[in-house]
Amino acid sequence: MTDADTIRMTEVDGACSWCDGALPPRHYVQAVRAFVFVFCSDDCLQASLHDDALLRSAARRRNLGRFLTAATLIALCIAPHDGPLSPSEVAALERPAPPADTTPLPGTFGPEWPPSEASLLADLARDAWIHPLAGPFRRMPLRDSRVFGAERPGDRPIECRKGHCGVDLGGEIWGEQVRAAHDGVIDRVRRDANDAHGGHYVRIAHRNATVFTQYFHLAAIPRWVQLGAPVKAGDVIGLLGDTGVKESTAHLHFTVSVRPATDWPEQYVDPEPLVALWPLRIPLAGSPVALVSTAGKPGLPLGGAPISPALDQALVALNQPIKPGAHKHEKNARRHLRRAPKSEEAAPPATATDAVDDDSAPEPSE
Repeated sequence: MTDADTIRMTEVDGACSWCDGALPPRHYVQAVRAFVFVFCSDDCLQASLHDDALLRSAARRRNLGRFLTAATLIALCIAPHDGPLSPSEVAALERPAPPADTTPLPGTFGPEWPPSEASLLADLARDAWIHPLAGPFRRMPLRDSRVFGAERPGDRPIECRKGHCGVDLGGEIWGEQVRAAHDGVIDRVRRDANDAHGGHYVRIAHRNATVFTQYFHLAAIPRWVQLGAPVKAGDVIGLLGDTGVKESTAHLHFTVSVRPATDWPEQYVDPEPLVALWPLRIPLAGSPVALVSTAGKPGLPLGGAPISPALDQALVALNQPIKPGAHKHEKNARRHLRRAPKSEEAAPPATATDAVDDDSAPEPSE
């Protein structure tokens, strides 16, 4: 028996299948199906295996691409289709689409839907306030006795500084038209003498009864102005007069009050800065037509009457929270301040008697 160590190693005939180098006595053999490959080293063997793996991967990708192409062609062939468009259909596609019909159906109401930029701008334009007296010049309070908060006798709302709750405008033309300052609904109207409480007046609710305007001392009120009647900004709701005026000349007593919610108290605000900026209705020369213009020069407010020290202390006390252990007299006093009796221009409900206007008291001689 021959020992393996005694076998004489000789050179082997042939070359490496990868690098074409001479084969050493110890070499590597790879059998692939019916083919046999010999390699001179392990590096050549691994390089050959890596190259084979790359070739197989490329072949798989080619086969997958061919399969997807064939499947897509088959799907296109078996899927239903309408065929090419006719000339009339092509012309219909090229023709611009007609504008959508936004005309509301009979009996419908509400804003345009869906809203467009034009409809939103139109809605904003409708939310305009105008001066209650027509131009061409802007009527403002002429003196301190006509401004908001001017001294008046009687029990007045605290937000009016216990005085005048509005502003007195105009008076140059007796019987001139008084116009609604904004869209709204007639909230109150008084046509009887009412000499002690502001004379003939109209009260309009705006913005879902969150803002109110009042027009006092009217000489006449149109018949259509009835409780609940809708009104547009600029509609004539009366003629300027002197009903309920004691010692001053004819003028319009104009007030603005706000009530943000139904369970909140209604409070007066100073309308002078508003009427100083609201657009004017300016008549055209020689024509019954008038235009609402923002080109009118702004007015110069005189400013509200000064707050007295006693009223200032009352306002500070009103804004302070009530302490848990406060005496009942303090709570009653605070409640008295907050009740803000509308003893001025605010007219009572139709079933009550009269609303007390600030001009029920004598004014300085004019």
